[in-house]
Amino acid sequence: MTDQTLLIHRADCIATFDHADASMGRELRDASLLVRGHTIEWMGPAADVPPETLAGAGEVIDARGHLVVPGLVNTHHHMYQSLTRAIPGVQDAELFSWLRGLYPIWAGLTPEMVQVSTQVAMAELLLSGCTTSSDHLYIYPNGIRLEDAIEGAQHIGMRFVATRGSMSVGQSLGGLPPDRVVEKEDAILKDSQRLIETWHDASHGAMVQVALAPCSPFSVSPALMKASADLARSFKGLGVRLHTHLAENDHDIAYSREKFNMTPAQYAQELGWLGDDVWHAHCVKLDDEGISLFAASRTGVAHCPCSNMRLASGIAPIRRMVDAGVPVGLGVDGSASNDGAHMVNEARQALLLARVGRALSAPEIRDGRTFFGCDLGPAEMTARDALHIATRGGAAVLGRRDIGHLAVGMCADLALFDLRTLGFAGGAVHDPVASLLLCASPQAVWTVVNGRVVVREGQLASIDLGPLIERHNRLARRLAESARSA
Repeated sequence: MTDQTLLIHRADCIATFDHADASMGRELRDASLLVRGHTIEWMGPAADVPPETLAGAGEVIDARGHLVVPGLVNTHHHMYQSLTRAIPGVQDAELFSWLRGLYPIWAGLTPEMVQVSTQVAMAELLLSGCTTSSDHLYIYPNGIRLEDAIEGAQHIGMRFVATRGSMSVGQSLGGLPPDRVVEKEDAILKDSQRLIETWHDASHGAMVQVALAPCSPFSVSPALMKASADLARSFKGLGVRLHTHLAENDHDIAYSREKFNMTPAQYAQELGWLGDDVWHAHCVKLDDEGISLFAASRTGVAHCPCSNMRLASGIAPIRRMVDAGVPVGLGVDGSASNDGAHMVNEARQALLLARVGRALSAPEIRDGRTFFGCDLGPAEMTARDALHIATRGGAAVLGRRDIGHLAVGMCADLALFDLRTLGFAGGAVHDPVASLLLCASPQAVWTVVNGRVVVREGQLASIDLGPLIERHNRLARRLAESARSA
């Protein structure tokens, strides 16, 4: 494929996000983009495309009426949870009771279920314009291996950061999960080393990378947290990253204070879990000290607005984090707590929730009068800010310099949206970039990953989606039924 070319020709707008400031990235009108092999070779005015390039391209996508954006980057997911979406009994639960209700069901997971649910979750992401995703697989019953997810990703064609999650502290030791779903720590570390040595690719354009991800303060020991960090950092120069959940809700804060006599951020600092090779999911309850610690160490955050609302966890202080210099990316979180994986919608929710968060902030007293946050204006986060977090921000959180924006030499990861559809009517004519989030959340018409078209004219091109959904639904029923009969 090294010499194969793909020409995205005459796009209404190419939003590059090629600047660290979201408001300053180039937005090219009536523009074209040439992909050679896996990377972007040229980008500029459509009128400047040489006739021989147009005639000799391996494939030409007529992008008139379309917006082109960098492929969106999902920094936090639990793909196996696609099997337990909207399941009765936990639809209205907060985090801890939600987990207690689902752990017994997830104990019945099989390797086939992990592979199929991974592909279903990735199909959703790809159809929403997402080209890179991490996944936090932290439960390994019945012979499941991380390879079950990796092989699913390779088949469907998504760029993948597979995290070797783990749980080692069950209820008998004061943890939240049942003892039957936790693992021995020496086995976790041994498998973690094997996976890094087998699968982690540190090269430009890597399609598979591995990170180590002990699940949470309430399901793993401090010793495992430290040992995992030491193991990841022993692979010097390979960029093996670290990931976990942190400060997700009030119960999470209370657990850390009771068990460790620290806030979650202080606990992370104590264990060596701050640094530019670490990203934490949620951080809804990260306090001012925590934000300062994260900013000083360049520790990343995966912001999951839909899940945080679904589980009533709260509103993460994302604007304060970004302003302080904390790297922030976007995450859909598990499909059982969202319950979808639509990255454009996730970015829209991040935009809207930041504005609600400002409106709900503490009142200010000025000149003897009381003003609430909403009086200060709605632009707590702009549409371009949210898209920047969903693209370039996510790439930074995952430690990737080869994705997240569009420029010559970058990986050819991009998504096209048809601005002529009903949802964009009356919006795209004014501002095609902002309308992607301010109007109804659309599906991508084309999604390109590493130079390969994986969504073509709104249809998944890499696998047959119909049989996959049927198989997935059979497995979802089987998983729930086995839990009820146990």
